[in-house]
Amino acid sequence: MRERGTRERSVVESILDEGLLCHVGVLDGDTPVVSPMAYANAGEALYLHGAPANRVLALLGSGMPACVTVTLLDGLVLARSAFHHSMNFRSVMLFGIGASVEDPAEKMAASTALLEHLARGRSGDARAPTPAELRATLVVRFPIDEGSAKVRTGGPKDEPEDLALSMWAGVIPIRLVAEAGVPEPGLPAGTATPPYAVEYPDRCAGDSFGAPERPGLLP
Repeated sequence: MRERGTRERSVVESILDEGLLCHVGVLDGDTPVVSPMAYANAGEALYLHGAPANRVLALLGSGMPACVTVTLLDGLVLARSAFHHSMNFRSVMLFGIGASVEDPAEKMAASTALLEHLARGRSGDARAPTPAELRATLVVRFPIDEGSAKVRTGGPKDEPEDLALSMWAGVIPIRLVAEAGVPEPGLPAGTATPPYAVEYPDRCAGDSFGAPERPGLLP
């Protein structure tokens, strides 16, 4: 529905900041393919990374027009009629042409951004990529220029004649909840557990996770 769409940058940014997984769609010859990927929001663009053998990422980095989506499911909307059942959600759909990142400094910035998007502070707790590891990683920059957000909130939109039916209607809220981190066997004695692994912050905009510090794009 048109009224659920918006091009407000702040709405798009908040969804990208809260999400963890995007789906990238490209044409591989005559066949459309979609692949899930981790990403980081650098403000002007998304960073995506993976192995050079990743077919979808390679197509994206080669200049193939693509569509990138991020969706957050907020609730199941149960109506009195089967016709009006729905879901509450927030989604972003971006269109554009990606570019492979070759500059080692920008690749390093992308690595930092990706770690920080997963868990704030993680880039300071992990060994930085070596030059060889950077060369073995395909990083793609995808512009946040063309696209929109779509949001559905509220309860069911039942027909007036159905409101008196003795059938339960309402919303079942859904949230992504992280549990306490499980340490990897064999950690050296005395290894400290970082706060984000003890209790992972809520990613919702306005809570303890908040909007991340974005590294921006290097010239």
